[in-house]
Amino acid sequence: MSLLLSRLSRPALVRRSSLLHHLLLSKGFSSSLLQTPPCFIVTASPCGENLGKLVVMYANGRGCTDLEKKVPLELVDSDLRVTIGASYGWVAALNKDDGILRLQDDLNPFASDTDPKRISLPPLVTLPCCQTQMDCVVAVKFLGPQLSFCRPAQSNKPEWTNVRIENPCFYSSPVMFSNKDDMFRIPGSRGHFIRSWDHRTENHKPKFQRLRFQNLPELTKTKRELLLSCCTSEHLVDESPGETFLVKWYRRATPSGVVRMKTKALMVYKQDDEGNTLYTQDIGDLCIFISKSGPFCVSASSFHGMCSNSVEVLDVDKWACVDLPDYFIISQNPSSRHPYYIPPQNID
Repeated sequence: MSLLLSRLSRPALVRRSSLLHHLLLSKGFSSSLLQTPPCFIVTASPCGENLGKLVVMYANGRGCTDLEKKVPLELVDSDLRVTIGASYGWVAALNKDDGILRLQDDLNPFASDTDPKRISLPPLVTLPCCQTQMDCVVAVKFLGPQLSFCRPAQSNKPEWTNVRIENPCFYSSPVMFSNKDDMFRIPGSRGHFIRSWDHRTENHKPKFQRLRFQNLPELTKTKRELLLSCCTSEHLVDESPGETFLVKWYRRATPSGVVRMKTKALMVYKQDDEGNTLYTQDIGDLCIFISKSGPFCVSASSFHGMCSNSVEVLDVDKWACVDLPDYFIISQNPSSRHPYYIPPQNID
């Protein structure tokens, strides 16, 4: 499940002194435009009544970093409120008591903790025979045949517009927002099709695209059998100007002990506007981040210590970094209730 926001403004950030500027650069923050490195939330250390200080892991770091940012502990640990998606530093939190979905920036490490931004969305309405597990945007992709759109800033009483997806190959796929095309997009199962919706129109008629795979890698029989035995997920990434990537992530459950999903393979394809999709092990200076949040990529050279030509993946019980040229996989098994990569945040 992932949260994708298309038209919400990002939170204002507190201005920092020149001393902090140099301190951040020494810790690996971007020097071209002062930005935080990509990171994910590890936990929150209790620091008062129902409050905790965020602990994060930066993508170019080697350990946890304790921040001064305070967040409600119920957002991090409580079973009454669960986060079900994230994107651009915002999270979608669902309160189990009232069923209200809220967009908030509390888990954004550099958003204000004295003036948090929170947007309540209207109660969700489920189409007949549709499932109610959600993959939130300011569109909501249901796990099943339902996709819902909401424009919370357009009226005092926003409503959902529900769309039924007829093709079953899109039922379990995540929705993403394409900055390049300004559309919501869903890759079909196995990544052979993409369906797109233009949120600027009223009829929500989808655009259908068939992908043509080229330059496929030569696989041994053993490798093909391994991939067929894996749980596969497809992720579209188009944060890079002019380029779109399709990432296929292959995982399989461990055979004994505590059941965990282990990364067995990861393949990256470059896609053009005509649907031509070429397998590649060279994405240059980029590093792609895949998690339960919206996928994105950054220039590795902008952040000291970050690996280029690589993909990092994060889930509730899995972190892995894949070096594409050598196809070398480094993996760990952390437990995370918030497996969301937060993209770089500008610091004025």
